[in-house]
Amino acid sequence: MKYEEIKKLMDDMGESKLTSIDIEFPDGIKISMKKEGAKENIQKQNILPVVQPSKELVNNKIKEEKIKEGNKVTSPMVGTFYSKPSPTAKKFVEVGSKVKKGDILCIVEAMKLMNEIESEYDGEIVEVCVSDGEMVDYGKTLFIIK
Repeated sequence: MKYEEIKKLMDDMGESKLTSIDIEFPDGIKISMKKEGAKENIQKQNILPVVQPSKELVNNKIKEEKIKEGNKVTSPMVGTFYSKPSPTAKKFVEVGSKVKKGDILCIVEAMKLMNEIESEYDGEIVEVCVSDGEMVDYGKTLFIIK
C-alpha cells in the first residue's frame, strides 16, 4: 500500500463517525486505526447551554399573532420578495391599495425565475408583512387584505 493511500485512509477515518477500524490485506499488510477522544466529544454534546429566545424571535412571534385578522396572502415558494417590477419602478401595492382577485401584488424570485404573486381576494391591503429584498419561506405571510 502506498503512502498516499494510507494518508487518504487516515483522513477519511478522521472525518467519519467510526471510532476504530481493522483492515487486513491479502498481501499480509495489516492496518488498525482507532480514534481517541470520541467518547469525550459525546460527553461534551450532552452539556448544552440554555439559550434564551432573542428579542427578534419574540417580536416576530408577536407580529405573526397580530396579523391573524384579515385574509393572508402567503408565499407559495421559497425565494426573494420584491415589491416592484424593477428597482426604479413604483410598488405593485402599498398599505391602503385597493386590489381585486388576480391583481399582481409582488414578485418572488426563485432560482432566477420571477414569479408574479396574484391576489386571491378582493379588498384593501392593510399590512405588508415583508420588506423589499427579504428572503421568504414557503407559507410566509406576505400581505393582509381586508
